[in-house]
Amino acid sequence: MYIPRRSCLFGLMSLSLAGCMAGGAPMSMPSARPAPMRPEPNPAFDAWKAQFRNRALGAGVAQNIVDSALNDAGFLPDVIARDRRQTEFTRTFEDYINAIAVTEERIVAGRAALSRHGATLRAIEARYGVEAEIITAIWGLESRYGAERGDIPVISALATLAFDGRRGAFFESQLIAALRILQRGDTSISNLRGSWAGAMGHTQFIPTTFEEYAVDYTGNGRRDIWGEDPGDALASAANYLSRMGWRRGQPWGVEVRLPDGFNTGLAGRGTTRSVTDWTALGIRDINGRAVADHGPASLLLPDGPRGPAFVIFRNFTTLLRYNNSEFYVIGIGHLADRFRGGGPIRGSFQPDRFGLRLGDRQEMQRLLTRAGFDTQGVDGVIGPNTEAAIRAYQQASGQPVTGQPSRGLLEQLRRTI
Repeated sequence: MYIPRRSCLFGLMSLSLAGCMAGGAPMSMPSARPAPMRPEPNPAFDAWKAQFRNRALGAGVAQNIVDSALNDAGFLPDVIARDRRQTEFTRTFEDYINAIAVTEERIVAGRAALSRHGATLRAIEARYGVEAEIITAIWGLESRYGAERGDIPVISALATLAFDGRRGAFFESQLIAALRILQRGDTSISNLRGSWAGAMGHTQFIPTTFEEYAVDYTGNGRRDIWGEDPGDALASAANYLSRMGWRRGQPWGVEVRLPDGFNTGLAGRGTTRSVTDWTALGIRDINGRAVADHGPASLLLPDGPRGPAFVIFRNFTTLLRYNNSEFYVIGIGHLADRFRGGGPIRGSFQPDRFGLRLGDRQEMQRLLTRAGFDTQGVDGVIGPNTEAAIRAYQQASGQPVTGQPSRGLLEQLRRTI
């Protein structure tokens, strides 16, 4: 669930649960759990809690709930550090699709989840009108099908972020909503755990979204999105999309081909035309057939004018309400399509600013590590570890030390290692 319901940039959002919960570290790579966050003494934080207590009471939260929760709340400096690191990495569209959102592991695990929870998912689909594959795809990206729901005390995390003040008003509103969740009895303080930014459960709802859209699908009197049974969480996600206007039986979008010389200035969500109009301009689906008419549509070029192209429909906009990232929505839609037996994206992914594709960067990391310059993983991310390995290699081989990847560097590694 996105901020401003969740304020996270794409680069973090779907890279790690700690980076705003869009599905954990890429399933194609080993995932090391971060060390538990430990609270640290902070007198200024304690003074802030005393002031906040009065505001929470004024918002109608019962005194016993406020006091119990705040007494247990600790200052978590690692939460602030993670909030500051949100823009550390950037990812290309190819990276996001092929290394994060729609890896083979995520597809296989999703199909298994669909099979294992099929009866529940189909019943939720019948009730809320949101396809089981879409809900499963959200579940997969948000928490790896429940495997990574977050283990950080939500009250402490939200209190730390509200105290920090960078987005103080937003996080204070989330903190008060979390207290109301406790007051309602949906869960306990010990079970109220989630991401560093306060997103919770199988489908990573933030507290205010939980309050408005979570449902008690299992009928036990609690809206439990944290437990082993994912029913309430999956139904809550379906309820949210339903109320945002999801249309059952209609696609989020389709991959298309553009004719030679097409005016790519027509692309973007701000330009909406009928499918008939797009067809008249020469657009066809990826197999060369006419695009099926599902209402007003836009053309999206997420990887630039030479990359994959998509005609998108109303359900795309609905998914944006869940997470305001075009990459995320394509990832959800494409993953759901793969569950149904669809194939990979067929358009040509474009290289990054260094002229490298995902496979090139992964190969560079493998070769550097093999040569004794450990990149601390083969994920295609040119982050601090890879930059340090490149600098060490450049220094050892008598080259100008830049720490930057390049096609020339890759070719040299291929020749010498």
